[in-house]
Amino acid sequence: MPSRPEGSASGDQPASGFWSDAARFLVEWSRHPYDIAAIAPSGRVLASLITCEIDGASGPVLELGPGTGAFTRALTRRGVAERDLTLVERSPSFAGLLKDRFPSSTVLNIDAADLHLGRRAAAQPFGAVVCGLGLRNMTSREVEGIVRASFTVLRPAGSFFLFTYGGRCSVPNDVLNRLGLVAGKVGSTLRNLPPASVYRLQRVGMTV
Repeated sequence: MPSRPEGSASGDQPASGFWSDAARFLVEWSRHPYDIAAIAPSGRVLASLITCEIDGASGPVLELGPGTGAFTRALTRRGVAERDLTLVERSPSFAGLLKDRFPSSTVLNIDAADLHLGRRAAAQPFGAVVCGLGLRNMTSREVEGIVRASFTVLRPAGSFFLFTYGGRCSVPNDVLNRLGLVAGKVGSTLRNLPPASVYRLQRVGMTV
């Protein structure tokens, strides 16, 4: 069954907020269907699943493609401080919304592929990356560039979390092999529209 609208039962976002965000997503998707992974925000169940191994002790968190902040809200519910969040959002509309909703976070209105993340690695290594990007809409080379850049700023034991609507991890095996990474399935949920699975990427030898 589809997930409930975010916040419709007990969350911090009222149902009216979900539908407002859904309208924003639909507009952005109609303008940039290649860039937007879905036509509606991720549901609370998926947000809870993709953040289930992250908490306040994880350290700073990098989020790629947060959209309207469904996963960001889940991270703060897990105990991650807003000031420890770096949100990378290409859409100017979504980036502006994120700045209003999470004023203590760092919002970067840039393309994840143009991050040049290595320059920030020494200053602030991240404990986790949460990816909301539509990796299946990208070429293998684009995916490899984003994942490679992310791991340059991750702590040695840090993890990269992603979701997919497909039946397997959306990072190709040849990319994982070249980068020395291994993918593990965290779980799946039917309570999202469409149903989704979450995967964890880690360096070989650092698997849980």
